[in-house]
Amino acid sequence: MVEGAANLGLLYNRFAMQGLPGGELIGKGLADLARNEETIESLLVSIGSPKLRALGVSLGPAFDNPEHRLYALLGQEHGDNAHGQYNALVRLLVSYERALACSRP
Repeated sequence: MVEGAANLGLLYNRFAMQGLPGGELIGKGLADLARNEETIESLLVSIGSPKLRALGVSLGPAFDNPEHRLYALLGQEHGDNAHGQYNALVRLLVSYERALACSRP
């Protein structure tokens, strides 16, 4: 395992271990975003990047137009159910952001 990959693993585990709703999803999204991989998780983190940064989360550049890109990716995977999947993911992101805000001193 290269050093960068080890650091991404630590980043993923840090967010997953916080026990916050969606922590594993956000951790994976941060790791994917750091590798510039366009995944459901990295696009979700890109959507939440302004709020996550305001809450002290360090992350690299977000993808442009993440809302549209996420919806298109979900459409490929879920077809007619993309809208429901999109809304569920955004609700999970918002829950994570709120929980993180409450857990900060």
